[in-house]
Parts: sequence; structure tokens; C-alpha cells
Amino acid sequence: MPQQERVPSTWVESTASSGKLLQLDSADSQLPFQFTLDALRHNVFRTTFTSKTHPLPPHPSVSLPEKQVDAAAVRSSSTSTKKEIKIGPITVAIDWTESSPLLSVFLEGHEKGPLHEDLPNRSYVVDGEGVAHYSRYNRDTLYVGLGEKAAPMNLAGRKFELSATDSFGYDVYRTDPLYKNIPLLINATPSGCVALFSTSHARGSYSIGAEMDGMWGRYKVYRQDYGGLEEYIIVGKTLKDIVTTYADLAGYPLLVPRWAFGYLSGGMKYSMLDDPPASEALLDLARKMKEHDIPCSAYQMSSGYTVAEKPPKTRNVFTWNRHRFSDPEGFIKEYHKLGMRLIANVKPYVIATHPEYEKLKAANALFIDPHTKKTAVTRLWSAGGGESAEGGHIDFTSAAGFKWWYEGVKRLGQEGIDCIWNDNNEYTVTDDGWICALDDPSLSVRDDVKDTPQIGLWGRSLHTELHGKASHDALVDVNPDVRPFVLTRSATTGTMRYACSSWSGDNTTSWASMKGSNALALNAGMSLLQCYGHDIGGFEGPQPSPELLLRWIQLGTYSQRFAINCFKTINENSIGDVIEPWMYPEITHLVRKAIKRRYAMIPYIYSLMLESHQTAIPPQRWTGWGYEEDPEVWTGLITEGETQYWLGDSLLIGGVYEPGATQARVYLPKASDGDEGYINLKAPYQYLEAGQWATIDAEWHGAGIPVLAKVGTAIPVGRDVQVLSPGEKENVAGLPLDDYRAVEIFPPREGSNSAKKYKTVWYEDDGVSAVAKNKVSKYSIEYSVEGSAIKVQFSRDETSGFVAPWKAPVIVLPPGDSRVVISSEGLQVHGLGTDDEGKRRFQIG
Repeated sequence: MPQQERVPSTWVESTASSGKLLQLDSADSQLPFQFTLDALRHNVFRTTFTSKTHPLPPHPSVSLPEKQVDAAAVRSSSTSTKKEIKIGPITVAIDWTESSPLLSVFLEGHEKGPLHEDLPNRSYVVDGEGVAHYSRYNRDTLYVGLGEKAAPMNLAGRKFELSATDSFGYDVYRTDPLYKNIPLLINATPSGCVALFSTSHARGSYSIGAEMDGMWGRYKVYRQDYGGLEEYIIVGKTLKDIVTTYADLAGYPLLVPRWAFGYLSGGMKYSMLDDPPASEALLDLARKMKEHDIPCSAYQMSSGYTVAEKPPKTRNVFTWNRHRFSDPEGFIKEYHKLGMRLIANVKPYVIATHPEYEKLKAANALFIDPHTKKTAVTRLWSAGGGESAEGGHIDFTSAAGFKWWYEGVKRLGQEGIDCIWNDNNEYTVTDDGWICALDDPSLSVRDDVKDTPQIGLWGRSLHTELHGKASHDALVDVNPDVRPFVLTRSATTGTMRYACSSWSGDNTTSWASMKGSNALALNAGMSLLQCYGHDIGGFEGPQPSPELLLRWIQLGTYSQRFAINCFKTINENSIGDVIEPWMYPEITHLVRKAIKRRYAMIPYIYSLMLESHQTAIPPQRWTGWGYEEDPEVWTGLITEGETQYWLGDSLLIGGVYEPGATQARVYLPKASDGDEGYINLKAPYQYLEAGQWATIDAEWHGAGIPVLAKVGTAIPVGRDVQVLSPGEKENVAGLPLDDYRAVEIFPPREGSNSAKKYKTVWYEDDGVSAVAKNKVSKYSIEYSVEGSAIKVQFSRDETSGFVAPWKAPVIVLPPGDSRVVISSEGLQVHGLGTDDEGKRRFQIG
């Protein structure tokens, strides 16, 4: 890339009343830039670096929030070229004595100098039509975020493109960019964390210690291709502080329908079939799920349903192939009767042979090519793998383009489609000069950018966000009482205010791909992509071996999103092959067991997602989350984030990432000296001390992957089949009610004299209602050890108005635990015997 760096000089503090803590103007006539600094929260600071030629982002991914800082809490001191601002434990120092402003951030308790420090003489620079921000690189610390980047989790020492592309069959350790453009970089240390977040949708890059220079030393640099800089600095003691504060700015994760946490089936093959027609093949798939006793909640219907019946057989969004689906609405109703929803794939472009291409051109719904002054034409995926044809992307800043998309999604919703799958929405436009219409009423176009409509400045990723908005708004209008479900492949910060779920795209089938996917999920979660998962078994590449498939399904059981979807073009390029859960009869019983465990755990996983919606705490968490004082969590194997993670506060999940392995090593983080350790939930069910690396039995056809419970916690569980969410008004599939709840508790080992009381809280709602009408109720279990008994108290707070359909819960002890359960309130307790894993069960009341 061209480099045209220039550093504005001779900065002077402005006396104009801007309402900000600091405004500096450069007296450099060649580079008349302005720098501002302000405090928006006690731990959030906003900086800008702009000029008339380098304006603020025209459509920032985060709107400027109102200030929530008590002026009396802000203490400042200054000289002619320096200023220091102190708010509680945070100090921000700015020095403009020499060249561009030099900003440093300090946090009390962090003894190793500033948490953040700009690079002297090169901090804020102009670079051609864009800008760059240079700062010190903190060696041997943890860098996370950026939405979705190649493994390992720790981003330190690497350089990344801030862009998105269709990374079909990517290498999880090397490919960059992938599908997301989220310029949020978090630097975490044991004594404090700091994040930098840019609101621009423009392309750019982040070099995180990947570059160094003998004079400049070790640095990190954010480069932005177009426009001026708007950057938020977030300070916190822990990653939790950073992520929750970021959500205050960007928006909290959306509610997800409860059914979406079950098994989501998929595969390009089924929707591409002509003989038998795809609709019949899909109905047969749903029947086979029942025959194999494998619960399944939905099918991800790939774009084969939109392929034209006659040559050229291209994919035409918002059309139905009437040979494959002669009666779409009738097919959807039949599918629903078999207990499966439908997730429809839609792509935001039209091939030139699309029946409405000319109409969209005439309406200015597509981009304009500045060279021809006509509709911009590019090559787009059209048919089989790697095949393309000419066409155009929908311009979502165009009123006509946005409305056309909205109406198309609305029709699908009215036909009965349950979820819109926004796919291929990376906007891999090859010319920064393409012109946007900028006439959609939802856009606010400032005067300083109205004459600069190029996609380079406005950002390709802006269209990913507006694509999400158009799909979201249409679903809301179809059914305003139900939470909309938009699944998106590409994403920006703003996209996730409209899409409630995402995944890691078109991964490959390999042991390394499965392992690296954990790192992607952890960074995604800290970037607010929290109902996020992977295509289990691999989207592209060869079929997985029985061992790899089972390992991946076992791992997926304990993740936020569970989907098996693929387009395996290794032998055939148009239809491809699929992964079916019964494809290897010798392991079908183990696959069934894992998927049923997934369904049983939905009350726990769904509660974590409700907490995510309320607090932005990701369900799937780095091993060091909440264990920052344990020095081992800051070492390489743990910061790589590839082999283990937390699922909530209760379950520590390991994995097996090579064939033939019968054991796995898992680190058991230690919270304090009073930490009571872990229980291995797989045979031989032993108790393990915290603060050690443990070797866990993990036979692939036996115990399976390591799953360890934190002593003193509990998880709610339900039926191991698909159930009817309490808020659903129809039950065309005859699903059982969600009227059973058990709580698996994990007390200290038998013989313990612990005097502690242990409490776990979880949340439930009707699983369906839109956020404005949703009611969330709170349930808790408290227990303690009393000799050879476990004393339990259950409470339910349903003052929200939501009343769960289940009554008193069943209490489940760990396998082999011979103690009895008694009620702390003197209620009658009935023994229900022991299940097939040796867990004693007790009914209270």
C-alpha cells in the first residue's frame, strides 16, 4: 500500500468553547488538523483527529453517546503544552510540546507504567487520504478482539487487515482477512486493561507489534484508508469491565429465539437437488432425524432454492425454483409439522440475468461506477463453487435498494420462513471509487460529506450493517411481537444491533480447524459476537473421519451455537456432499448422546444468552476470565485460547485435537487460596485441585472430551429433546412442553467439612417475545454440606410476569455421590433413584 505520512505540527490549545476537555488546533498551514479529547464515562474517553479533507466517519458504527460524567469528579491541571485529567483511578495525560499530541493512560494499581502510551513524534499522522495512530506495543501482554481473526486468540506480534472477504475454505491459522471488520483492540494485563475502538467503516489495518524499527522501537499502529479518526479509549481493571463498557457504547447482544440453541442442520446438497426435488429431499431429511431419534430444531436452507430452473442456472435472490419447490408455503408448513424451522439464505447482490436486475438498475438501487458513470458491474458468485457471472451489489444507502431488499425479506417472512440468513455480505468491491446513492431516509448525511459519496470513505462494511437493518426491520414488521432472527456471516459493530447470531464462515475439515475455531470464538465473544459458532465437521474439504466428527460434535455441544452445515466440493462442484449425523453407523449412538446432552443443557446455555443480552458477558469465555490473579492463565498455552474455555461460570471445557489421543491436558484455574477445585463430569468422575494442569481420560468412544464443573456451582437442565418454548402460540409439531427442570449441583467432595453456602442464579423467559414485551424471571438454588446430606433451598422470582411451565426442580448430584438431599425449608424430598451415569436424583416438594 502507498505510504504518505505527514505529521501536523505546532499545536495550540483552542480557547473556543467546544464543551470538550481539550481541543487542539494545528497551526501548520499545510495540515490544518484538529485534535479533541473528552470524557464520556468515568472510564471512556473519546479522541478525534480530523480536518476538512479528513472528516469524521460519515456513518460511525457507534453514535456519539451522551456524557455521563459528573463534572465534579473530573480533576485537571495544565501548562501551556500539557494537560492531565484524573477521574477516579484513571489518569489521562496529553503532551503537545513537540509534534502531534502524545496521549498516555494510567490506572491505579498498574505498576508497570502507562496502560497506553502514544509513540512520541509519530502518534497521530496523516497518511494520504486516511490517517494512522501509532502507540507503544506492550510486549508479553495479551491482545484480543478485532471481531474474528486467525488463531491463536492472542493477537500480539501479528498484522491484520481491517476488511472482510468471502474466505471459502480458509486456513484458521493463516488466512486474513476473514468475515468481520470490527476495529476493537483490547490489551489485557493482570493489573488492568485498555481498549482502542475506531468507529470507521473504512478499510484499514492493525499492526500489533508486527513491525518495529531501531529508532521508533516496538509499536502498534492502526491505519485507516480514508477519512479522519474517531476513537474511543476504554479503561478497566478486567476484560469484563472493557466488554461491558463497550456494549454500553455499541449496544448489547440481541435476544435470540430459544429454539435456535438446538441442533441446526444444513448442507448445500439438499436444496440443489432436482431429482428428487429439493423439497422432497428436505422433508425426507426431517423424517430421518425422527427415525434416528436425533432432535433437530431447524434447517439452514442454502441458496439452491433460488437457482433458476432454466439456463443460465444462476442464484437469484428472492425467487423460488418452482421445480424444486412447487409450493413454497405448503412445503414450509409441512416442515414445521415435522418440528423443524427454516433458515433462508439470501445474498445482497443480483446477477445480470436476475429477473429484476434491469428494474434495480433503473431505480438506482445498485452502485455507480465513477469511470463509466453507469451501474457498477463486477463478477459475483453465481452457481457452483468458484463459478461467477457479472452483476451488481445492492447499494443499501439507496432508498430503492433498501426498500427492495426489505420487501423481499418481508415476503419470505409472510411465507413462513423463520430466520433470514444474510450471507455473502462482505462487499468485496474492488474499487474504492464506487459511488453510493446516499438517499435512503434512514441515513443522516452531514454537509461535510454529502459531496463525497465514494464507498472508500463510507465503507464497504457500512452496507453489511444496513443489510442487517433491512432484514431485521422487515421481520419486525411481519411479526412485531416476536424477536427477529437474522443470522449474518459478515459483521461490523453496528451490524450486531440488527443480527442476533453469526458464525465463523466457510471453515475446513481438519483437526487444526477444530482446534483453532476455539480462539476465533473467544475473540468474537469479546467483540460482542456472542451467539456465535462454527460449521461442525467443516464446511469445505474432505468428509471428517468418524473420530473427528464425533470429537467436533462433542465440542460443539458445549458452545453457544450448534450447527452442522457444509458444501463439500472435493468430488463435485455444484451440489457437493453433506455431513449427516448418522453417516457413520458405528458412532451414531454417540452422536445421538451428545446432541441429546446439548438439548438437555439448553436451559443453562439459554440463561447464559439472557445474561449476555443484559450484561454483554460472553457465554464462551477465555480460561482467565475471572481468574486474572492466577499467573498461569497469562502463559502461552492459555492465552492462545485453542484448547479450553469456560462455558459460563460453571463448566470448564477441554477438547481433543489429534487423532488417536486417549487423554487431554486441561489447566484448572485457581481463583484464591480457598478455591475448592473441580469435578470431572466424565468417568472416572474424580475431584481435582485448582491451580494445576490435569490429565483427563478422554477416549473418543468412551468418556469423550473433558468437561469439568467448578465446585460450588450448578447448572439447570431440561428434557433432552426439542420442546415447545413457553411463548409459542401454536404446536403444529406436537412438541412436548418445557415442563421439566432439574438442577445439577456440584458440591464439595464427600467428607468435606465446608461451611460455605453456594448459590447459582439462572434466568428464563418465554423464548419468543420481542424485547419490548419480554419478561425475564429469575431462579436460584442455594446449597450447603451438612454431614452426609446436601441441604438445598430453591427460590423463584417470577414478579416479571413470566411463569415457567415447570414446577419444583429435580436436584441431581454428581455421579457416584452417595449423599442425600434435604430441604432447608423442611419440605418433603423424594428420592428418584439413580440414572445411567450414577447420578442420584431428588424431587423437592
